[in-house]
Amino acid sequence: MTQPNALDGLRVLDLTRLLPGPVATLRLAELGADVLKIEPPGEGDYTRTMLQSDADRAAGTPSAFYRLVNRGKRQLAIDLKSADGRAQLIALARESDVLVESFRPSVMARLGVGYDVLRDANPKLVYCAITGFGADGPFVDKAGHDLNYVAYAGVLDQLAAPDGTPILPNFQIADLLGGALAAVTQILAALWHVARGGDGRCLNVSMTHAVHTHNVMAHIALANQAEPSTRAGAGLLNGGVPCYNVYRTRDDRFIALGALELKFWETLCKAIGRPEWAARHWSLGEAPGGAGAAELTQALAAIFRERTRDEWTALLEPLDCCAAPVLTPAEAAAHPLFRRDERPAVRA
Repeated sequence: MTQPNALDGLRVLDLTRLLPGPVATLRLAELGADVLKIEPPGEGDYTRTMLQSDADRAAGTPSAFYRLVNRGKRQLAIDLKSADGRAQLIALARESDVLVESFRPSVMARLGVGYDVLRDANPKLVYCAITGFGADGPFVDKAGHDLNYVAYAGVLDQLAAPDGTPILPNFQIADLLGGALAAVTQILAALWHVARGGDGRCLNVSMTHAVHTHNVMAHIALANQAEPSTRAGAGLLNGGVPCYNVYRTRDDRFIALGALELKFWETLCKAIGRPEWAARHWSLGEAPGGAGAAELTQALAAIFRERTRDEWTALLEPLDCCAAPVLTPAEAAAHPLFRRDERPAVRA
């Protein structure tokens, strides 16, 4: 029996641009919400041309970036700097359930369509503002992007190479975890409140603050001692133990080993012909980040260099010992886990 989408009938106004807001409203659209993407006349969302391929540029087609995060949404151009545009947005808000915006704090109020105005038009409206540093505080008007947010949150410091140098992640942690996911979570909670008879709410999602709260391993380390030991090679989940690490293979590819529990580590040790190593596990007293763990990690690295990535995958994947090939994005897209279904295009 096919079930209807959970958010069928939900009406969402999306005033956001770039990545966090559009992904948040995309997730709502994937759950059945009717999302109306509102853009300024002319250039519209910057992602229409950001990362645009030569073929799309020649065809006058928006970039894959824009198409991917805005699929399944309707579109409308409104000039919020005009009286007619403001009146049009207020009328739309009156008939909508959710509005999401990602301007700097005070921009919507300055335009004359802030939360107070829209709440008067629709007391049940869930209004979600996604910002970099929050709706108040010392950085309220400060500009920033994903890299800045994870730096301030203490997360970039945890993403370090063995020499301690922070890496430049090609995954937008603050935008997607601190922005999109946090916004969806708060929106759904507010909608539950409205569904039980409550009024709408004004939600302020700070990407920096949300990412900071998710830096759980660092918070645990701080609770246990004065300075967190989550830098590369020091802790349980960042290279300090051989059972949870990334290993280079003979063909210069990689295997990600996540044999964190003893039973998985025992299976791995037996599979590679080193059953005696099963006793050298963090749960049995092998200290994370210690000399013994480092020595065993090096020995295991030498073994992984004896075979190719795919040979190791063929051996270890069926054993269910938490070993996985490190796939390229192209390989992941073609993997049976991620066979793409037909996705709806952006609706006009």
